[in-house]
Amino acid sequence: MIPRYSRPEMVAIWSPETKLRIWFEIEAHACDALAELGVIPKSAAQTIWDKGGKAVFDVARIDEIEAVTKHDVIAFLTHLAEIVGPDARFIHQGMTSSDVLDTCFNVQLVKATDILLADMDKLLDALKRRAIEHRDTITIGRSHAIHAEPTTFGLKLALAFAEFERCKKRLIAAREEIATCAISGAVGTFANIDPRIEEHVAKAMGLVAEPISTQVIPRDRHAMFCATLGVIASSV
Repeated sequence: MIPRYSRPEMVAIWSPETKLRIWFEIEAHACDALAELGVIPKSAAQTIWDKGGKAVFDVARIDEIEAVTKHDVIAFLTHLAEIVGPDARFIHQGMTSSDVLDTCFNVQLVKATDILLADMDKLLDALKRRAIEHRDTITIGRSHAIHAEPTTFGLKLALAFAEFERCKKRLIAAREEIATCAISGAVGTFANIDPRIEEHVAKAMGLVAEPISTQVIPRDRHAMFCATLGVIASSV
């Protein structure tokens, strides 16, 4: 992100540190569910939270490991094992890397959308206030790109208010569509992980379980999300 055009709260969501923290939370919540099902010891799940929960993940160290492993998630898990110790062997059981990557990405998109929705509320409040203020402010209307009948500046602002009100509804729908979680293992078959793990992680991360996935969360969700941002960005 370009620093001078970016707000700290938005930059923070997309920072490496935040991404790694979300990766850890996904893995740790999965371990909680595995422990509840008796697949791994409950003490191991607790140790993972105790040690990983207060850790500051070393981005440079992970990059160093990735230079050898050629795999970002393996590099992270290797670093996490350095922090957690022997109980790290229970982390990531039955999962595939995309379970972590895609679920994390959707968490970040949801967090970013919440900032945008708060901004949109402020914009709508301003447009409504100014539309009322200028309801009798005369301005020239336009038709066929030339001057036309007189209108009011308040009407123009009311038009913008109505459009952004629709945009808010679209963004809420896009947020709902992108807020999914996949913890279904290699190619999405659940062959090596119980679907109840996915349900648990989804709830813990504020998402819903992806109803059907393969190796990745379906990309039409991301396409619709980006298309919605495009519509909003091109609005009056």
